[in-house]
Amino acid sequence: MIYCKAESYTRKRMQRVQLENIQETVKRVYSLVPFYKEKFDDLGINPKDIESLDDIRKLPFTKKQDLRNNYPYGLFAVDMDEIVRIHSSSGTTGKPTVVGYTAKDMNIWSEVMARIFYMGGVNSSDILHNAIGYGLFTGGLGFHEAAQRMKVAVIPSSTGFTSRQLLLMKDFKATVLNTTPSFALHMAETAKKEGYNLKKDLQLKCGFYGGEPASKGLKDEIKDIWGIPFYEVYGLSEIIGPGVAGGCKHSDRLHINEDHFYPEILDPDTLEPVKEGERGELVLTTITKQGLPIIRYRTGDITSLDFTPCRCGRTTVKMESVVGRSDDMIIVGGVNIFPSQIEHVLSNIEGVSLNYQIILDKKGYLDKLELDVELTDNMMSDSVNELQKLKAEIQKDILNNLYIHAEIKLVQPNSIQRSAGKAVRIIDKRK
Repeated sequence: MIYCKAESYTRKRMQRVQLENIQETVKRVYSLVPFYKEKFDDLGINPKDIESLDDIRKLPFTKKQDLRNNYPYGLFAVDMDEIVRIHSSSGTTGKPTVVGYTAKDMNIWSEVMARIFYMGGVNSSDILHNAIGYGLFTGGLGFHEAAQRMKVAVIPSSTGFTSRQLLLMKDFKATVLNTTPSFALHMAETAKKEGYNLKKDLQLKCGFYGGEPASKGLKDEIKDIWGIPFYEVYGLSEIIGPGVAGGCKHSDRLHINEDHFYPEILDPDTLEPVKEGERGELVLTTITKQGLPIIRYRTGDITSLDFTPCRCGRTTVKMESVVGRSDDMIIVGGVNIFPSQIEHVLSNIEGVSLNYQIILDKKGYLDKLELDVELTDNMMSDSVNELQKLKAEIQKDILNNLYIHAEIKLVQPNSIQRSAGKAVRIIDKRK
């Protein structure tokens, strides 16, 4: 069964809807967002020039840095009295990227996520255990709003407190689990230690997982341990949050809600379209959003598109699970960070140099980040007490700015390995 008619439009009808919405979006950003007007004028582009879907290639790209450069509301296309929700994520300059939603945007967000829940057979009789972080990140609330739209009971458990999560799932009789793949495995590991039988003690019928990549092997392991289907969810805060695409039971690919988000796959080096089915960088344009419409956003995610209609009855284009990144972003426990963000945090702390190394590993099923930081020469003579305070300060600032827990190791000056005069910034030991 299908949640709404748009999911089964003919290709011709979908393209007609997409073109109309793209044309309207281009007009809006040109007249309401100075950033885009300047970009269009520099390229000699007028909204009237967009006469076909192929003409989207005439439009400028948008990058995450553009949101940071226009912090906080410079890319908004409406007055603040129309904004009903604000989310944000951390930024390389210490300022976050900010996204805003109108009431209409919130309705779109809950609808596209509801479509994904519906693919997994979720209905009003279900109880959702939502173990994704709530707050400024779009994750937890994105799933929450959609579940409420479907009249599904929600347990807003958020993250952490693993033993309590298991207790709540059992006692509250949750039927649907929502979390990151790594936390699902961590909960399963804890459940085994505490004597739970996940397949007998719980009443779960399916799980929705997002926030970090998952290989086929990882998905299969989660399905086997929990004994429930694995439904993947893809989204980005800049585009809307979770709900851009999601999986159904008939395919290992994810249906893109392309009546709201127009996808392109480009060669990340040439920025030219690749052949259908080939891998490249996913570029997305929001074509119905009001508060923060985004033109040709470079996601950095490497994937491919498949336009073959699905056995589930949906005709929307399917994307391959993200296979990698076109930049140096790293993902730790579902949180996206760049080495430059860590460097910014360190630059504000006295006693350490900007020679550092990020070591990524796994502790059980959870990501582990160790940050080795070189001390300055004058700190080498300080007491153990002072060094412990310094470690605590770094750890606290990393957590407060980037929302990740890092194990800090202070090392002697010039002790971090260098290659061609530069420090080796990242060592990733994760399988």
